[in-house]
Amino acid sequence: MSKQRIDVKNCPLEELEIWMTKLGEPRYRARQLFQAIYSQGKTDFFSISTFPKALRQRLSEIAVISHFTPKETITAQDGTVKFLFSLNDKKCIESVLIPHDGYFTLCISTQVGCAQGCRFCLTGKMGFKRHLSTAEIVNQVVYAKRHLPQPWPLRNIVLMGMGEPLHNYENTLKAIKILLHPLGLNFSHRRVTISTVGLVPQMLKMAQAVNVSWAISLHAPDDETRNLIVPANKRYPLKEILNALKKMPLPPRKRFTIEYVLLKDINSSLDQAKKLAQILRGIPVKINLIPFNPHPETNFLPPAPEEILAFQQTLQKAGYTVTIRQSKGADTGAACGQLDGK
Repeated sequence: MSKQRIDVKNCPLEELEIWMTKLGEPRYRARQLFQAIYSQGKTDFFSISTFPKALRQRLSEIAVISHFTPKETITAQDGTVKFLFSLNDKKCIESVLIPHDGYFTLCISTQVGCAQGCRFCLTGKMGFKRHLSTAEIVNQVVYAKRHLPQPWPLRNIVLMGMGEPLHNYENTLKAIKILLHPLGLNFSHRRVTISTVGLVPQMLKMAQAVNVSWAISLHAPDDETRNLIVPANKRYPLKEILNALKKMPLPPRKRFTIEYVLLKDINSSLDQAKKLAQILRGIPVKINLIPFNPHPETNFLPPAPEEILAFQQTLQKAGYTVTIRQSKGADTGAACGQLDGK
């Protein structure tokens, strides 16, 4: 019986409105339910005082409000918190809460494992297990928002955890609608970022559907290098990705973030920095350099600090805004590319 019940957290508001009307209830009941779940944190129908008792009883018989409790929580020396969530089928995912100066960023997962197989990424070594439901994506945020280790706001949501968000397109889109809705989790569109390896058709489609920020995992300035480390490049080569960025709508003062993991002797030469500057010309971007975070299942290494700085300076001289990501949570396996559901 319980397996057939609808998880209302799988539904953005417009779907809840349709569902409520099919139950013979007015549409405003859906708004009350949506607000009760996300603004008030309700986890059962009987505690929603705006509903008549009969409606509460009926909903409890046909639906459920799911929620997460972590199987394990690990805090790194720098204050980064990694949540390990066990799903109903016993598979596990990870979310990472990253402290900044006065606020938090939450990195969430969209899949168990990942099908993209980027050579330097530990999640990619897992292979693809399954997509997360909309509720499983959203519940990572709901839990973290209510269990912050100190009274700072949760300001940013980045879909950069386990999985490729655009491979799980429909559930990711529904989750983003819940994240952005004023009666839902009410995040600014500037504070929700989709990270993608470059699935071009889905990029173009998602950009028309919702207004969010974008991080493109480029990692190389030419197809030959990118083919070696990002297998998806054989389907969607650099030219197609860059052309897609030129077509995607971008609000004023907004830029795409180019993510670039620096790998010693692979993609970190000054010539490659110059190539990167050249291919990005004319696209509104900022560049985020990520020194590789080593893990036992690969032979890749990060470049020396002076090489990283030289790469950054070459791009800066070409007129780009370039940051070097200070990896957090590496001592607990919570840094970029280290998530493996363990």
